[in-house]
Amino acid sequence: MKKKLIIWDFDGVIADTEKLWLKNRQILMKEALGIDWDWQTINHYLRGTGDKTKRIVLDNLGITTDDDFWDKSIEMDINTMRTEGFELTDGIEDIFKLPIKQCIATGGVKDKTAEKIKITGIQNYFPADKVFTIDMVKNGKPEPDLFLLAAEKMGEKPENAVVIEDSIAGLTAAIKAGCLPIAFLAGDIENDQIHLEKVKKLGVKHIFHNMKDVKKLITELF
Repeated sequence: MKKKLIIWDFDGVIADTEKLWLKNRQILMKEALGIDWDWQTINHYLRGTGDKTKRIVLDNLGITTDDDFWDKSIEMDINTMRTEGFELTDGIEDIFKLPIKQCIATGGVKDKTAEKIKITGIQNYFPADKVFTIDMVKNGKPEPDLFLLAAEKMGEKPENAVVIEDSIAGLTAAIKAGCLPIAFLAGDIENDQIHLEKVKKLGVKHIFHNMKDVKKLITELF
């Protein structure tokens, strides 16, 4: 059966931004909470999820955060975007240009996501009605809520959609939603053997490290 919808994750897929947000959480945890996690620890616990899920993870570890902490996190991220900037993943725009229904479903919040889309200049491909964020659903990834919402709003059944993700949480959510998961592992913090093995254990069959190969698969599936 031919697929009809591409659902894109943003961080780590559309742009290699996940490392920026993790660095900011690392800094803020030390400044606000006195918790000095090294890169390996922050990467292990908080990689690949939106702030809603990150907060739950920290709560489960006995680390209490308040709304001010997460508001400050967003402020730091927006400042980082505006001062450091970032670029689209090489070759991804060639896929955006294909005559295929596409949308974004990200663990980021609405305002931050809008800023990311503005900085990368992809507003024409993804207007507001094709962008779905964590504040639109009850549960973040690894739960399927966001991808189910995206498919519904785009007028397609989940089984007719492919999800392009980099994180274990995102790929798990795609599988739970009944979408076809495609793993894109080219970001600085996703392109390692340990992460690759975790992706394979999920049963993900389509694993890529560049958008040229992703495009080839897409043209076969659609």
